[in-house]
Amino acid sequence: MTTSLLLTLFIAMLLPFLAKAPLAFAMQKSGGYDNHNPRVQQSALQGFGQRANAAHYNSFEALLIYACAVLSVVGLNAVDQTTVILGWVFIMSRIAYLACYWLDYATSRSLMWLIGIVAAFGIAGRALLHLA
Repeated sequence: MTTSLLLTLFIAMLLPFLAKAPLAFAMQKSGGYDNHNPRVQQSALQGFGQRANAAHYNSFEALLIYACAVLSVVGLNAVDQTTVILGWVFIMSRIAYLACYWLDYATSRSLMWLIGIVAAFGIAGRALLHLA
C-alpha cells in the first residue's frame, strides 16, 4: 500500500511540469518564449495563457500540502487502504482541475480543487488519528 501511495506522490510531483506545457505553448503564441524574463511574460498573458499560468503555480501549491500529508502517514507507518484511495482521489481531482482551468470551467475547477484539498487533509487527518 505504501508503494501505491508513494506513486501518487510521484505523479503529484510531475503535475506542475505537465501544467507547464500549456503555459509554454501560450507564451510561444504571445511572441515567442522569453527565456530571459519568463515570469514577466507570464504576468502579461491573458485568457488561456493566464489560466495556464495560474494552473501551473497552483500545482506547486497543492503539491506542498499533499506531500506533507503523504510523508506524515508514511513516516508514521499509518498507510492503509483509505489513505491510498484518498491519494488516488487527490491525483484524479488534480488532473481534472488542470483540465477545468485550461478549458475555463470555473465552477467545476473549484469543485475539483475542493475534492483534492479534502483528500489531502483527509490523509493528514489519518496520520493524526494514528497518533491518538
